[in-house]
Amino acid sequence: MTFVSRGFKGRRQVEAAADRVPPGQYVTDDFPVLSAGPTPLILTENWRFTLITEANEELTWNWDEFQQLPHEQVTVDIHCVTKWSKLDTRWEGVSLDTLLAGVKTSARFALAYSHGGYTTNLPLADLTGGKAWVAFNYEGAPLRPEHGGPARLLVPHLYFWKSAKWVQGLRLMDQESPGFWESYGYHIYGDPWKEQRYAGD
Repeated sequence: MTFVSRGFKGRRQVEAAADRVPPGQYVTDDFPVLSAGPTPLILTENWRFTLITEANEELTWNWDEFQQLPHEQVTVDIHCVTKWSKLDTRWEGVSLDTLLAGVKTSARFALAYSHGGYTTNLPLADLTGGKAWVAFNYEGAPLRPEHGGPARLLVPHLYFWKSAKWVQGLRLMDQESPGFWESYGYHIYGDPWKEQRYAGD
């Protein structure tokens, strides 16, 4: 048995401009549900997001505190490593720039961790500069559990496994550490435009 899936066939494919679709991808109107484990049901009253620096200092927000932070609405294309792309998806959430504002760090990497034990690694530069959010609304409605609700990481310029579902926090690190799928053979970075699906791509 392998954890690495090398393909997924969606139900509907649609036409799209070639400059919006990375190599090897097809566009779908569907939003396939792919997870490494069962879908947790997380009540917002129990939800927390914790930012841990490389010096083990912690910043934690509960749901109500998180909702008081500035929100952003973004429309982005998303690309799954299993070869589907979905264009013009609409999200609302809190920018990682907002969460990291005022945090003193020299870290170059981050490890996102989720309910259920899932992790994924990212360079810190890929989470800042308006590139990433903790999203809680999708298409104008609260994010559904099967898509990562109540909140998930959204890093649309990388393959979608980097946008960790049910995100619980972020650990800043001096050195890179592979996450769940990266440890099972997925690419350490995951740029869809370079087809960085698996180690060695």
